[in-house]
Amino acid sequence: MRSASNELRENLASVQERINIAAARAGRRPEEMTLVAVSKTHSAQKIQELYEAGIRHFGENRVQERETKLAHLSTPEAAWHMIGHLQKNKAARAAALFDSVDSLDSIALAEKLNRARQEFLSQSSAKGAASVSSTHGKPLRALVEINLDPEPAKSGVKDDEASRLVEAVQSMPHLELLGLMGVPPYFDNPEEARPYFRRLHELRDSLRSRFGAQALPVLSMGMSHDLEIAIEEGATEVRVGTALFGHREMA
Repeated sequence: MRSASNELRENLASVQERINIAAARAGRRPEEMTLVAVSKTHSAQKIQELYEAGIRHFGENRVQERETKLAHLSTPEAAWHMIGHLQKNKAARAAALFDSVDSLDSIALAEKLNRARQEFLSQSSAKGAASVSSTHGKPLRALVEINLDPEPAKSGVKDDEASRLVEAVQSMPHLELLGLMGVPPYFDNPEEARPYFRRLHELRDSLRSRFGAQALPVLSMGMSHDLEIAIEEGATEVRVGTALFGHREMA
């Protein structure tokens, strides 16, 4: 029977091979893609094993879950992404625990994160304390989440609201806005997600016409079942959970 560690490494090799093949098909280099391991609901032990196998980006959905796992991990070079919907009342905790908030969806949340990051950096500097964040001393990286799914319960801003949010965040000194994130509806046939990924790419290009050709370099889109389509449509980050970790462990 394979050990958990061997299984994780085999899963990682399989995902990396999928990325390599998709990149080659799209005429791109695999190095252009960042693999974010979606570690929500998975144990600190599995996260540690993937870190030791070379993964440096991890995504969590909940602030509390990140806090719970923190004491059980030694991942000094890891970058932690908040990928779930972030409530404004948890902005202060998120600004200290994460290197990136990939689900920014309102000016009000951005303002709270900007103030919270400033306070966190000031307090850390005054205490000379080591940060739980690998980007200690730097602005909080952020992505604007675009609502690609018409279901009312889905989070993110609408396409026509993105420009206003981008403009507002660019004036906030303790946030570094680097791109867009989106989650299309789930389809059994991944090919059906292609128009949604293309739409996100086109929106990013449209925003670049206003904010500059080098603006918003990051496109975070694609997950375990559709990462190939996302890469073909321009993804620079893919968020992979099940294909790396297996099925969820925790409620």
